Amino acid sequence: RPTELSGGQQQRVAIARAIAASPPIIMADEPTGNLDSRSGAEIMQRLADLNDRGSTIILITHDLRLARAAKRIITIHDGRVIADEAVPESQRREALTFVEPVAAEKQGGGSQ
Repeated sequence: RPTELSGGQQQRVAIARAIAASPPIIMADEPTGNLDSRSGAEIMQRLADLNDRGSTIILITHDLRLARAAKRIITIHDGRVIADEAVPESQRREALTFVEPVAAEKQGGGSQ
């Protein structure tokens, strides 16, 4: 049951349901807000893949690191558009790789 899931689990289920049918437009308001960095990176990669296949992704975030994964950033302040910029492909791909493996995984070990 949904009430038995953590906030992050509920968020992942909601995202999975939203993207399952590959809709033409996805509105994602802070899609990684309740997630750990690894899950957040996976969600961002899936959204980027959907965008590459033609879906329009409208991502609302306060996290500039996540925004840099977009093709375009529109900045709104007090209800007004104050900036509209394209993000170079190199910066987009770099933004999608912001999650570093934990130290144990880097050394080939697991959890202890």
